[in-house]
Amino acid sequence: MAVKIKLKRLGKIRNPQYRIVVADSRTKRDGRAIEEIGLYQPKQEPSLIEIDSERAQYWLGVGAQPTEPVLNLLKVTGDWQKFKGEPGAEGTLRKAEPKADKKAVFEAAVKESMGDVDEAAPAAKPKKKAEAKKSEADSAETEVKSED
Repeated sequence: MAVKIKLKRLGKIRNPQYRIVVADSRTKRDGRAIEEIGLYQPKQEPSLIEIDSERAQYWLGVGAQPTEPVLNLLKVTGDWQKFKGEPGAEGTLRKAEPKADKKAVFEAAVKESMGDVDEAAPAAKPKKKAEAKKSEADSAETEVKSED
């Protein structure tokens, strides 16, 4: 039985997601698989590529032939170089930047907004003082006029 390592398509119409599977070469693209050994999501930036290296090495060792796209993915992860014994087994896989913790971002936003409120409050106090002085001056003027 000829075994291939190929991509099994999942996902929506314009959002393809693939599973890297080991299957008989005669099965359909999305047909029954012997084993799933990884994931590939090309729409993410950078693309998500997860391959179980140990299982990939096993299947390559027993004679499974990767398809062209899977061969390229194996080269990116370094599994193909490891199998062939070539240098560069670390691969060229790019890692995504870690996302900021949502709780920390929320707390920073709250702190910033509280800082804005504190800054706005002192600005309001001089206005009140200025208004108080004006009202005192107005009342003093009215008293002066009433004395006349």
